[in-house]
Amino acid sequence: MTQDEMKQAVAQAALDYVLPKLKADSVIGIGTGSTANCFIDALAAHKGAFESAVASSEASAERLRSHGIEVVDLNSVSGIEVYVDGADEFDPHLNLVKGGGGALTREKIVAAASKEFVCIVDQSKQVDVLGAFPLPVEVIPMARSYVARELAKLGVHPEYRQGFVTDNGNIILDVHDMEILNPKGLERELNDLVGVVTNGLFALRPADLVLMATPEGVETLTV
Repeated sequence: MTQDEMKQAVAQAALDYVLPKLKADSVIGIGTGSTANCFIDALAAHKGAFESAVASSEASAERLRSHGIEVVDLNSVSGIEVYVDGADEFDPHLNLVKGGGGALTREKIVAAASKEFVCIVDQSKQVDVLGAFPLPVEVIPMARSYVARELAKLGVHPEYRQGFVTDNGNIILDVHDMEILNPKGLERELNDLVGVVTNGLFALRPADLVLMATPEGVETLTV
């Protein structure tokens, strides 16, 4: 299978996993990115199986609405049944690096509000140790230089994502040259820097389940 075919396959596997969990009044969380888009497109044929969706980005919200799926604000619902999203990397403990598309803060909020987090990826995202993919850090604009200097003290190389503004009006620093041996500890440490909104480590709230597409089919991974 090509990479596009693997994305389609894992999106269908996620749909098959999620549909039995949904009720007419269920709210589903939807992530951001190319694999999440495949899931949105597959979900469109079953929009009567649930009530509405909470999207982790304006782009995903627009795609959901284009399929006639109602998109609601997280503040208007009491909880989310299941959240489906991709990842840039995942390790054997289902810790993730996310945020290549810049939607990490809203993705982290939706994940935290969800009963279950299903991560859909292809096998290129599987690693033994996180850090090969640059770790995104969302930063309030006035704190950009300060946070970059503080990150540099950790022996890493932050790079300003030129010309990109998040849906929250903030900027992204992509942190290179990291070997993330303690994801939970690093997630806390980075979030404690003044001016940081959040970072792209999903370790304090990792995925509950990873569906991984391979040329041979879709594998289900749990801890």
